[in-house]
Amino acid sequence: MIRIKVKNLNKKFKIGFSKNESFLSRIINFILIKEDKKELQVLKDISLEINSGEYVGIIGKNGSGKSTLLRVISGIYKNYTGEVETDGKIISLINIGSGFKYRLTMKENIYLVCSLFGLTHKEIEKNFNSIVEFSELQNYVNTKMFQFSSGMIQRLAFSIAINSYPEILILDEVFEVGDNSFKKKSREKIKELTNKNVTVLLVTHEVEILSNLCNRIIWMNKGMIKEDGDPGEIISQYS
Repeated sequence: MIRIKVKNLNKKFKIGFSKNESFLSRIINFILIKEDKKELQVLKDISLEINSGEYVGIIGKNGSGKSTLLRVISGIYKNYTGEVETDGKIISLINIGSGFKYRLTMKENIYLVCSLFGLTHKEIEKNFNSIVEFSELQNYVNTKMFQFSSGMIQRLAFSIAINSYPEILILDEVFEVGDNSFKKKSREKIKELTNKNVTVLLVTHEVEILSNLCNRIIWMNKGMIKEDGDPGEIISQYS
């Protein structure tokens, strides 16, 4: 089953423009600043298909369009040309911690974020203990989250995501935070999900993860797909 289908995708950003800028502001900026306005094309004619159960890594230098592609597929960026089709429930961990309310407790945030991911109250109750246990934050359930470290927030966000019944799991540098034991446990959990036909799309600079876990690599360069295929061959070329 095809989970993600992208055809002739192009995405541009306006450089030097201010959103909702008034006509008068534009005139003043033109006279005083005289900044050249231009468009930066970040994605250029991207076409790909990703099937259920595939574990796909995306590599490339900073600025190659990796994260932009994830944001388009996730539905965060709407303004693009081309076609993007997804089939299945998308759980996206691109901005870790987005959706959390830091004046609420960990327990309250679990219910809040899970509801944003589409879980019913009954499903959240069923999965609550699994989320807490995987995050290893049992002692902080009633603690307000402004007191959490970045590593604790990362663990909680990941734990919620994997227990929210994803069919497409999108991860952007998620493994860059957290201790080694949690990283190892997270990798094993994602592999378990792919064995249950969950599609995983991952951006990371950790070549070890890509070579050991992914069954496909997409190499992006200057907004285009340079290579798409076997992890061993592509990582060897990339390195």
